[in-house]
Amino acid sequence: METLEFQAEARQLLQLMVHSIYSNKDIFLRELISNASDALDKLRLAVLQDGLEADTSDLHIELEADTEARTLTVRDNGIGMTREEVVELIGTIAKSGTAELLAKIKEAKESPELIGQFGVGFYSTFMVADKVDLVTRKAGTEGHGTRWESAGEGTFTIDDAPDAPVGTSVTVHLRPKDEEDALFDYADAWKIKEIVKRYSDFISFPIRMGEETLNSMKALWARPRSEVSDDEYHQFYRHISHDWSDPLEIINMRAEGTFEYEALLFLPSRAPHDLFQRDARRGLQLYVKRVFIMDDSKELIPDYLRFVKGVVDAADLSLNISREILQQDRHIQMIRRRLVKKVLSTIKDLLNNSPEKYATFWREFGRALKEGLLNDPDNQKAILDVATFSSTGGTEPTTLAAYIERMKEGQEEIYYLTGESRSQVENSPHMEAFQAQGYEVLILTDPVDEIWVEAVPDYDGKKLQSVARGSVDLPKDADEPEPEGDFASLLTFLKGSLEENVKEVRLSHRLTTSAACLVSDADDITPTLEKMYRAMGQEGPRVKRILELNPHHPLVGGLRAAHERDADDPALPETAELLYGTALLAEGGDLDDPARFAKLLADRLARTV
Repeated sequence: METLEFQAEARQLLQLMVHSIYSNKDIFLRELISNASDALDKLRLAVLQDGLEADTSDLHIELEADTEARTLTVRDNGIGMTREEVVELIGTIAKSGTAELLAKIKEAKESPELIGQFGVGFYSTFMVADKVDLVTRKAGTEGHGTRWESAGEGTFTIDDAPDAPVGTSVTVHLRPKDEEDALFDYADAWKIKEIVKRYSDFISFPIRMGEETLNSMKALWARPRSEVSDDEYHQFYRHISHDWSDPLEIINMRAEGTFEYEALLFLPSRAPHDLFQRDARRGLQLYVKRVFIMDDSKELIPDYLRFVKGVVDAADLSLNISREILQQDRHIQMIRRRLVKKVLSTIKDLLNNSPEKYATFWREFGRALKEGLLNDPDNQKAILDVATFSSTGGTEPTTLAAYIERMKEGQEEIYYLTGESRSQVENSPHMEAFQAQGYEVLILTDPVDEIWVEAVPDYDGKKLQSVARGSVDLPKDADEPEPEGDFASLLTFLKGSLEENVKEVRLSHRLTTSAACLVSDADDITPTLEKMYRAMGQEGPRVKRILELNPHHPLVGGLRAAHERDADDPALPETAELLYGTALLAEGGDLDDPARFAKLLADRLARTV
């Protein structure tokens, strides 16, 4: 026998479970049954695809309660585990983000999304147990099995189990009943049946207790919507997603004819913590003729819809289909296209008919959905139809269609500005003329916004135009005076003085109160996009920008007059540097040499005191 310590984060999780942070402790049995179901699926799949020799004629889950010994055993004859797998899967939680989520749980006291999120449903047994025993043996292996035991106090013992049958058996030594703490008698047959019926009725393998089968084993996706309650759908969603919240929307699909399939999809009501992590599990469950094939089929749904959960059951695929074949199979590609269109049409229905649900969806998943504007050109228009954006037109987000309806007479472009926050965008010098003349500007603050606007040329024939790029051709304000004096020599001087940083200096039509601003040429990438590429290791030549001057600003007028008086004044290059630096800071940019800028500014201020 060997005694080992749990990994540090596993110990923290054990303590949280032991001290019962969850009000609904019934879910421990749901999790054990779910794990057993997964083990049975894996064994059947190994026999079908890998040629493993094993008896799959009576795959089942068995529950055994001993009221005198106060134990509950969940037993399956599935794939089983090796000794190494037991140590790895139960002794550690080897997933990124665990520590962060544990911290949130400690703060919130109640955070059910943890259970199952890292495949740690097994740990939920310690909400109700003084001790847990596990005996397992891997299918297809010779020799003995493995016995694991722990009281949830930071260590576990592991030993050989010579007579262990193939599969896994988990025995929970139950704590005393305490209804005030929502700790029920889980050795009571009535309570066990209630939990199975509530949480696990749809499990596709028989769940037996004695001679009785406790679950109906009916696939929810194969039953008419009218025959399935919302509660049944919600429990099934929790089973496949490990999310304790109810789904936001349920999507049923059935295709008949030359190629038949059924699908049951869910839009979650909140984003998982790992939505933007590369190693996160994603994809739909794939069945063939009710037989489970794979758990996370990425081929069925594009990555920008990775938040969608659900099941696809195809009638005409091979039972031993592989991931490599899935990528090329025309039936799978057809299913994928139809699923995408159905999901997008469902989101559109929410937008038009359920504004509160849509607002929740967009808050949680809008950023991910917009990734489709980059890599799904076939559905680009459909994505834009359901997208909403903040704008200067009000506090509520707007669709592009609604923006176009409000466009001013003669306006031919959809104006937007990207930035890190709404306040930064609203206070940008680039916005001044647009705000002064009442033009609505979209406020785009998601990192993906910097990229997708490059891939979307227009919407309904209206070009998307950044107010910080290219030249601005707004109608001239009738009250705006003509610039006094000739600025040509000043512009030439500034271009020469700032040639390391700017490609051109010109008078601005977009400024009303600021002295200067920096704009990108129409065909150049934005500074933010340049930073993103550099952060990804894609170094390239620095893109110079255009410095625009407000000819009506006193500083610019004074600079022109000073240059006319003495073009060789040594203070002029410093003033030019300060002018450029303030324009860079005003848009949230980074100075190349902040210390030099601060010294120049301090010296100039000292002369005015």
